Amino acid sequence: MSRRFPLSFVPLLLGLLLTLQACTTSPSAMPMGCGSSSVACLNGNAKVALTTERGRVVIELNGPNAPLSAGNFLDLTQRGAYDNTVFHRVVREPSPFVVQGGDPRSSDPKVPPGQYGSGNFIDPDSNAPRFIPLEVKLKGDPEPNYGAPLSGARLSEKLELPHRRGAVAMARAQDPNSASAQFYIALSDLPELDGRYAVFGRVVEGMDVVDQIRQGDKLTKAEVLQP
Repeated sequence: MSRRFPLSFVPLLLGLLLTLQACTTSPSAMPMGCGSSSVACLNGNAKVALTTERGRVVIELNGPNAPLSAGNFLDLTQRGAYDNTVFHRVVREPSPFVVQGGDPRSSDPKVPPGQYGSGNFIDPDSNAPRFIPLEVKLKGDPEPNYGAPLSGARLSEKLELPHRRGAVAMARAQDPNSASAQFYIALSDLPELDGRYAVFGRVVEGMDVVDQIRQGDKLTKAEVLQP
């Protein structure tokens, strides 16, 4: 059953998620979609294993419905960007919400914990932050929608990848096109986030491990599982 939050609590939860540091480069100026991105899109599915202090979590990336977001996560995994990072935000009260991590800065021992959640992936080719646009696909559409949040009645039923428990999605700042490396895992059904954040995969193994993760726990290794 979907667990909804009181309306008065939803802005607080969204505020907890929208805490990426403002960037000097404008994410909104970037090209949209696979044909315009420097990131290789994922055409099929792939699996990534996250080794955490609490155990192993396997994520299935959904390239057919979120090719750019899934391709970005796959690329960052292959680059080792997630290794030794910290789950810097875990929200379970008053209702299960998200486990968030993936800030590359959190792997640097010189960065104080108070700054975790403020970082992006810095592309070594350009020495600039990499941003990807919001990517949301409606059922029946040949391609995802890029660049702007979607809304409407019964939106969750119309999305290919709604926020169900175990969904994996890109965290971002207020700009819908400011996702970079940080991601979160939904601890319950979160229709409040549908159309506003890009879901690109789901936990297929180890959701019990996700339920045990505490703020400050480390993601020691992320690796692509070969077929």
